[in-house]
Amino acid sequence: MYSMSLVLVYAAPLMVGSGLYLVARHRRSRAASAILAESVEAGLVEPPSLHPHIDPALCCGAGACAKACPEKNVIGIINGKAHLIDPSACIGHGACAAACPTQAITLVFGTKTRGIELPMVTPTFQTNLPGLFIAGELGGMGLIRNAISQGQQAVEAIESLRGKASGEMLDLVIVGAGPAGLSASLTAKSLGLRFTTIEQESIGGMIAHFPRGKVVMTKPAVLPIIGPMNFTEISKEKLLDFWHDAIARASISIHHNVRMEGVVPFEGGLEVVTTAGRLKARSVLLAIGRRGSPRKLGVPGEDMSKVIYRLDDPSQFRGRRVLVVGGGDSALEAAASIAEENSTVVDLSYRGDAFQRARRRNRDRVASLTQAGRIATHLGSEVLRISDGAAVLKASCGRQFDVANDAVIICAGGVLPTGLLKSMGVEVVTKYGEP
Repeated sequence: MYSMSLVLVYAAPLMVGSGLYLVARHRRSRAASAILAESVEAGLVEPPSLHPHIDPALCCGAGACAKACPEKNVIGIINGKAHLIDPSACIGHGACAAACPTQAITLVFGTKTRGIELPMVTPTFQTNLPGLFIAGELGGMGLIRNAISQGQQAVEAIESLRGKASGEMLDLVIVGAGPAGLSASLTAKSLGLRFTTIEQESIGGMIAHFPRGKVVMTKPAVLPIIGPMNFTEISKEKLLDFWHDAIARASISIHHNVRMEGVVPFEGGLEVVTTAGRLKARSVLLAIGRRGSPRKLGVPGEDMSKVIYRLDDPSQFRGRRVLVVGGGDSALEAAASIAEENSTVVDLSYRGDAFQRARRRNRDRVASLTQAGRIATHLGSEVLRISDGAAVLKASCGRQFDVANDAVIICAGGVLPTGLLKSMGVEVVTKYGEP
């Protein structure tokens, strides 16, 4: 009798603890299932680039992968197995694979149903086109840490393999001023190369277009000339300030609003065709990212200064009339953020009859603001032309109507640069769930 009582004394807490654990695990599984269902409903089931492939036969369901992910809620544990529950949010960090105790995770590009096109490069970052190098996200590695490292390594390889140019020709043209391009510029400066850096938009690449206050994940790195970059979490604004300070300290000039339109080889080097003219160099480094140039509507008036393709700061539109065009998350987030500013008038135009490729939280946010009269939503409409104070829209029934505006934000995605690479003769391979 005494021994039975002793067993109960020790067993009871274990049973309670086990019960609480099972309840908590069930709740986490339900929460992960809900996130996965939302991703499926919104059609956001394809990872943008490098991502984890999880082998269920090897997965033990420990959850270390989910905890290690810096983006949170990309991986979830459902019924004791890890699943990619929010694929579109994956940034290819790779921490999940490193944390997996059973090596059930492999980092791959593309999926069996959707391939990803990547340029073929050597270990020294050179393409099949002699003198043309690629580093950073365009080559499939989108992390800030990796981009910084690749930018530096690529320029070191360029200096070693290609040497310096003769005459007035530049040693190097760097295309892009994101993390890879900026790191490459600092390296080129430290090596004494004659180079120029062009950027079609602003310093920081895609980071400059992150939402205001977004926390950026990176890892400590050492930059040429500047030295240690000692932070792991930093706001977008502070990171951009850091880059601007680094450029100023290194006395580097970035040529903004200059877009590359092609690269043409000639004897002894390459000619870079840009919107500001032509540049001749011994070597060229492309650090332009995978998003390429914003996709345009191709309508009259789109070249007006009031037309932009990304929202940086909603407060700049306070008290103004804004037309947002698009039906994805970026369009809905832009429309809602502007509508929540004081004294704004927001119209949202989308050619579809429903916002099917946007997350529920963004759809609900826009629906609430539409019901409150803060957003005028025009489903089944397309922009015909843009003028000084208005834009002409055409409804699916054929009716045309004017929408007054002071600014137009077009969120129609981007044109991937793979077509441009192919036109230049760069070999491109399509990967379907392969390392």
